[in-house]
Amino acid sequence: MKDTSLALALSGLSFMLAVIWGSPLLRVLRHFKIGKLIRLEGPNSHITKMGTPTMGGIMILAPVTLLTVLLNAASLLGLNVLGRSVLLPLLVMLAFAILGALDDWEGIRGPRRGLGMRARTKFLFQVLLAVAAAFVLRYILDAPELYWPGSEGEIRLGIWYIPIAAFVIVAGSNAVNFTDGLDGLAGLIAATCFVAYGSIAIIQGQVFLARFCFTIVGALFGFLWFNVHPAQLFMGDMGSLALGATLSVVSLMTGQWLLLPLIAIIPMSEVISVIIQVGYFKLTHGKRFFKMAPLHHHFELLGWSETQVVQRFWLVSLLAAMLGVALAFV
Repeated sequence: MKDTSLALALSGLSFMLAVIWGSPLLRVLRHFKIGKLIRLEGPNSHITKMGTPTMGGIMILAPVTLLTVLLNAASLLGLNVLGRSVLLPLLVMLAFAILGALDDWEGIRGPRRGLGMRARTKFLFQVLLAVAAAFVLRYILDAPELYWPGSEGEIRLGIWYIPIAAFVIVAGSNAVNFTDGLDGLAGLIAATCFVAYGSIAIIQGQVFLARFCFTIVGALFGFLWFNVHPAQLFMGDMGSLALGATLSVVSLMTGQWLLLPLIAIIPMSEVISVIIQVGYFKLTHGKRFFKMAPLHHHFELLGWSETQVVQRFWLVSLLAAMLGVALAFV
C-alpha cells in the first residue's frame, strides 16, 4: 500500500509540474512559430489546426526527467525513493525524444518542410537505439526475458532476445507515433498503457519501475490539460516516439511484453492499419483498403466526430488494458 501511495503521489506531483509550466511553454512555442503543418490530403476538419504549436512532448519529458533525476540523487542521501533500474527507460525516452525533435524541426524549418526526416534515416536511428537498449536489458539489468500468461517461471530466449527486444521497441515507438493524430488520443492511450504496466510492476515488486510509470502518467495528464479538443498544443514526434519506445522498454523490464499488443491495442491497430493500407495499395495498383490510414482517420471519414473517435478508442484501450493486467497474473 505504501508503494502504491508514493507512486500516486509522484503522479500528482508530475501533473502539477506539467500544468504549471505549460502556459509559459505555449508562449515560447508561439513566439518562435513552432507550428504544426497539416497534410492537405487529410480530413478537411484538420485544416483549422494549421499552425498549432507542436513539439509539446517536452512538456511531458521535463517533469519526468526532473523528478527521476532528483529522486535518484536522493538515494545518495540514503533515501530509498527510486533505483538505478529506471535510468534505462529514462535514457531511452530522452534519446527517442531527441530523434523525434530532429524530425519535428526538419518538418517545420528544415529542407523537408512539411515532411520531416526521411523515413529510412529515422528508422535506422530507431533500430540502433533499440539494439543498444536491448543489450542493456539483457546483460546489465538482467531483465526477465519472457513470462508466458498462465505459466510459472521465466522463459529464456537466448540470443533471440536481442532482436526480439529491439523489434518490440521500434514497433512500439512507431505505433504510438501513428496514434498521434487526434486531439488527446495518443496522450490518453499512452497514459492508460503506463497505468497498466505500472500496476503490473507493483504486483511484481518492481516498485521503482512502477513509480517511474506513474510519474509519466501524471505528466501525460498535465499535457492533456492543453491537448484535449480543441488542442492548444500537439505532442509531435518528440513526444510520441519517446513514449512508444519507453512503454516498450517498460514492458520488456516486466517480462510481460507479450501482452503489449493487447494492452496497447489501439497503437498496434493503428500501425497494422498503415501496413495493410500500404500493402493493399501496392498489390492492387492504387486501391485503398481503408478510406484513410492510420485507422483513426478512417473512422473520421466514416462520419465519426473527432471526440467520438478519441472517446471510443480510449474505452477500447481501457478494457484491453484491464484484460492485459488480468492475464499477466492468471
